[in-house]
Amino acid sequence: MSAVQFEVPAVVPADPQANIADLLVERVKTTPSLALFAVPDGTGWRDITAAEFEREVIALAKGFVAAGIAPGDKVGFVARTTYEWSLVDFALFFAGAVMVPIYETSSAAQISWILSDSGAIAVLAESDEHAARVAEIRDEVPLVREAWTMSTGDLDALRARGSEVEDAEIARRRRLAVGADIATLIYTSGSTGRPKGCVLTHSNFVELARNSATSLSEVVTTPGASTLLFITTAHVFARFISILNVHAGVKTGHQPDTKQLLPALGSFQPTFLLAVPRVFEKVYNSAEQKAEAGGKGKIFRAAAHTAIEHSRLQQDGKKVPLATKIKFALFDRLVYSKLRTAMGGRISYAVSGSAPLGPRLGHFFHSLGVTILEGYGLTETTAPATVNQATKSKIGTVGPVLPGVGVRLADDGEIEVRGVNVFKEYWRNPEATAAAFDDGWFKTGDIGSFDDEGFLTITGRKKEIIVTAGGKNVAPAALEDPIRANPIVGQVVVVGDQKPFISALITLDPEMLPAWLANNGLPADLPLAQAAKEPKVREEVQRAVDIANKNVSRAESIRKFTILDTEWTEASGHLTPKMSIKRNVILSDFADAVEDLYNVPVTTTNVSLG
Repeated sequence: MSAVQFEVPAVVPADPQANIADLLVERVKTTPSLALFAVPDGTGWRDITAAEFEREVIALAKGFVAAGIAPGDKVGFVARTTYEWSLVDFALFFAGAVMVPIYETSSAAQISWILSDSGAIAVLAESDEHAARVAEIRDEVPLVREAWTMSTGDLDALRARGSEVEDAEIARRRRLAVGADIATLIYTSGSTGRPKGCVLTHSNFVELARNSATSLSEVVTTPGASTLLFITTAHVFARFISILNVHAGVKTGHQPDTKQLLPALGSFQPTFLLAVPRVFEKVYNSAEQKAEAGGKGKIFRAAAHTAIEHSRLQQDGKKVPLATKIKFALFDRLVYSKLRTAMGGRISYAVSGSAPLGPRLGHFFHSLGVTILEGYGLTETTAPATVNQATKSKIGTVGPVLPGVGVRLADDGEIEVRGVNVFKEYWRNPEATAAAFDDGWFKTGDIGSFDDEGFLTITGRKKEIIVTAGGKNVAPAALEDPIRANPIVGQVVVVGDQKPFISALITLDPEMLPAWLANNGLPADLPLAQAAKEPKVREEVQRAVDIANKNVSRAESIRKFTILDTEWTEASGHLTPKMSIKRNVILSDFADAVEDLYNVPVTTTNVSLG
């Protein structure tokens, strides 16, 4: 079988001399007074123009120079998603340095590994808590000469320290890097083993930003485009969008506390959002439980059903029946308009990545007037390799290939990528680099398929394909995603490798559970361990499992499940910072629970086998 391949030529001519600092310089030349950022100010937001941002960047870059940061030096940075993140990022680019971002949830041991492996000579922490974790491992990282903390005023101290540095020195340094040079070293959060450092070049960001801005022009280059970032900028997805926004002139705000997300959306009123599927699930589930608590659960579910049906008919190019149109107009007034207002009232698009969204949510939000543009990529591809377009998107796919990028499918269905976005190498790891490429194509480890128009669908992870004792190949994601969409479900891991049938380990969502319990006549403060044994909870989880089973054959369906009396978190070591499950760790830590699923005859459980 020959490999299926789609390659789209770049629409912007490559400039091998350009670096990321040039994107800001060009933006300031074009629109110096355009609001490029907005920062919280009382109950509202204060704009920061492109020219102001550049002045702040240069002042901080001078501080780094005065502190002895030389061109090419690595600087670790552990912080939440705030305006200062982009400020530090560009100040390091202007100083000629290389940032090594560290997730703000990283443990002291992870920080130690990243700083020592990267050879960082300085580290900047946001809070006292982050600084304490750095201090804990300071003896293990002898190369680190300086450790600064933002909360104690070290950015101001750096600016003061750099007051004597000449503008000409920053102008010289910011031009030193060319496209092929390293721009940043991002460590993959990785669900296996120690994180590997991905060497991403200036060209990776510059060429991808310039080409993506044309592909997503309706989203990022329309006048007044703005976004509120809340997913971590240490992750390549938000980092790339931050840089793309500077290039495209999008106003960016930040809200690191997701509990404050709805009020922030209401005051900031972005035109597009960047999110992971779990955020869309939370918005939907919260709205459903709120309606349920107000005695309007039935209306909400009918509205959701109509929204999904309406969107499906539209996407398939079919005529929407009059009865559906009438219901849709009614629910638009009663339900959809309220949700639109809750999200700020101006959102037209949402870019989703890092995990599959699922058609149900895609269609629901589409009917709200929010087109979710699902995309696909990895750290190694500087975030997106494919993304749905505003003018043509297909819900359930991750879109067509971006300009400047090629994607092909190997004989076994593995997705391979080459192009302007593909990383240079794994840092100081030639063996891993060699193993990751096949004749210049990066092997993603993901399995996918193309439709006739070149829209890619992700069907699973190569390493995660389960083979049952009967020889049936099962992709866990197809079962896990629909179950995870249920309000009370936290996480799901499907098991069954070399076993007679498929089972699942399921955890409850402690955030959503109290509202659901109260709405179902149970004490809202029921402990997780008790809730896991509640018949009503089991019935609800069973309902979610039954829905997922409808998508697969009987041989692939979940025959048994267990609800664990614990939750999987990043702190417990079971999730990556972008909330992906660490399957191998979970299978190891909960091996007994898995065995129990197969030790008891299947007929003795209350799990429906139909």
